[in-house]
Amino acid sequence: MVENLKVECSLGESDHEIIEFTILRKGRRENSKIETMDFRKADFGKLRELIGKVPWESRLRGKTAEESWQFFKGTLLRAQKQAILLCRKDRKYGKRPPWLNNEILHDLKIKKESYKKWKVGQITGKEYRQTTQECRGKIRKAKAQNELKLAAGIKGNKKSFYKYIRSKRKTKDRVGPLVSEEGETVTGNMEMAEMLNDFFVLVFTEKSEGMPNIGNASGKGVGLEDKILKKEQVKNHLEKLDACKSPGPDEMHPRILKELIEEVSEPLAIIFGKSWETGEIPEDWKRANIVPIYKKGNKNNPGNYRPVSLTSVPGKIMEQVIKEIICKHLEGGKVIGNSQHGFVKNKSCQTNLIAFSDRITSLADKGEVVDLVYLDFSKAFGTVWHDILINKLGKYNLEG
Repeated sequence: MVENLKVECSLGESDHEIIEFTILRKGRRENSKIETMDFRKADFGKLRELIGKVPWESRLRGKTAEESWQFFKGTLLRAQKQAILLCRKDRKYGKRPPWLNNEILHDLKIKKESYKKWKVGQITGKEYRQTTQECRGKIRKAKAQNELKLAAGIKGNKKSFYKYIRSKRKTKDRVGPLVSEEGETVTGNMEMAEMLNDFFVLVFTEKSEGMPNIGNASGKGVGLEDKILKKEQVKNHLEKLDACKSPGPDEMHPRILKELIEEVSEPLAIIFGKSWETGEIPEDWKRANIVPIYKKGNKNNPGNYRPVSLTSVPGKIMEQVIKEIICKHLEGGKVIGNSQHGFVKNKSCQTNLIAFSDRITSLADKGEVVDLVYLDFSKAFGTVWHDILINKLGKYNLEG
């Protein structure tokens, strides 16, 4: 709060001493230098016109997946700058709260004027207190209505809800300081980022040696004709996008992609098809903004943080499309058994518990002894051997 505290000499003949100090808190709000798109003033009609007139099929013909992606990305970002203005990102201080409408601003002005009149004796203290109580009542009611609105719209706009929750928390979640294996304390942002990166890299397993080749199972494979992605498939996934999510490193905002479903579904389907057919992944899809999230235990230990990656939105749509096709292929070949509940459509932890409880109770009714063994794999997804996984996919005719 304060620094440079000094005790000076007495003030005149008084026995009180002068204390001089510097207040650390800044008196003025600094203007934000972060710019973001102002969707309230966006001209989506102009953006649709600019993107809709591009002959994507002829422009992307003969290009690789990377070249097609760079052409699509550049075209969309240039049109985006023409149709959507940028604005400074609001800071916490100086920003009007969402419950503060024009009616309450008018009441606050009346309250301020009443205070001035009361000070000069133009109104009584009772009248001033009545005005103050009415204003406070309206503020409480407006705050309560705003909280109900956030709670009711949490399915469509989770971002605003959790932003409000974070604003009410007294303590903020911060990373570090971190302690290295040598016992040194690290506080710098770059140093902590390097330490967390080194730990996250160590979690992944190296390629195994001498892995036997698993022969392909009998049955129809995924041929080239099955790799043709249709425009309708991409449109279905674009419609499911959450417009409130943040863009990845490629600056492709989900709000814009959702507004331009008809215009961008064709070029994305072409790019996805080229990427799947050739196995070439655009470089932007491999990049991610990684945020360390604290899980449990000592906050000074890098092992108690988990990486959360913010990746390209079109890249994630490509993953969802391929996952949908692969799951359909595996379900058709009856590769996935009925006992699998995780990551299976229309199944969840609840269905797993119901099947588990039914099995246990039926065995207990028969008087049989039941032994349970619970297993939990540490960092399971990060330690998957990719070469073994690829070999298994090849076994079920998912090569190429």
